Amino acid sequence: MIKPYLMFNRECGEAFRLYQEAFDGEMISIQKYGDMPPNPDFPVSESDKDLVLHAQLKLTESGSIMGSDGTRETETSGKVSISVELDSEVRAQKAWSVLKEGGTIHMDLQPTFFSKLHGSVKDRFGVTWMFTVE
Repeated sequence: MIKPYLMFNRECGEAFRLYQEAFDGEMISIQKYGDMPPNPDFPVSESDKDLVLHAQLKLTESGSIMGSDGTRETETSGKVSISVELDSEVRAQKAWSVLKEGGTIHMDLQPTFFSKLHGSVKDRFGVTWMFTVE
């Protein structure tokens, strides 16, 4: 099983709430930096205690993503896209409409020769999603 792990810079909680809304997802777990036991070798400032240490979100029956807020600057990469295969056009349209807000459409969600619907969008957090409805 492969689960994409997304790294954010202070916006993981916001991003995962958006993804949960888009896919009617189930938050499996979410831990904050403030939940860690105190450790002098890894001090956590008050301003960082609400950041996400680790989150897991179930998007579909067989697919989930994980993520966290890192301590370094993150760069968006055009080399990786999260491919989501959905079982209905309605679910795809809903997720698409949520994720395209503030994002960039690479390919409109539309019928293709290989699927009922296919499209690609980079969301406002810099994550690229590819949708396919068989």
